[in-house]
Amino acid sequence: MPNIKIFSGSSHPDLSQKIADRLGLELGKVVTKKFSNQETCVEIGESVRGEDVYIVQSGCGEINDNLMELLIMINACKIASASRVTAVIPCFPYARQDKKDKSRAPISAKLVANMLSVSGADHIITMDLHASQIQGFFDIPVDNLYAEPAVLKWIKENIAEWKNCIIVSPDAGGAKRYLPNVFVCLFLFRIIRNKDTSSV
Repeated sequence: MPNIKIFSGSSHPDLSQKIADRLGLELGKVVTKKFSNQETCVEIGESVRGEDVYIVQSGCGEINDNLMELLIMINACKIASASRVTAVIPCFPYARQDKKDKSRAPISAKLVANMLSVSGADHIITMDLHASQIQGFFDIPVDNLYAEPAVLKWIKENIAEWKNCIIVSPDAGGAKRYLPNVFVCLFLFRIIRNKDTSSV
């Protein structure tokens, strides 16, 4: 069985480090930089030949730069003879553009799926996709993990009056994903947090 190596993109190095610590592994050596014309350059600093490689890169922050960096990292590992490359993408980029809702509109989530496949990814791990149909955009295995159990645990441990709260959804689609028996939603926290921040 090939050894596991974990590499971190620049989107969320703290998350990558916590994953590596939890698994008892060290993060792989990788250097990411930009040329003067803003092209992304990635250098994998160790051998990945025959290895089972995991690349952790989220689609938050500067989405386009992070996506391009992920694609280059996948390709760099693949052409360096990695046995398998898995992209761990907690926040899938362009996930909201998952259907053609008007004339001449793109299905950008499908385009991202194609790009990941062409770059050499063998497996995708993501969380809470905007729509489960996005998994069907891929010809490679996709694991869509759900944050609900962790959110439920956090709410019960940190919100004293969680039983007296109500569910709040930003739209009709979100109403389908309510948390049974827990009357609170992250959208509500976002509103409260924004009000607290603005009052400071």
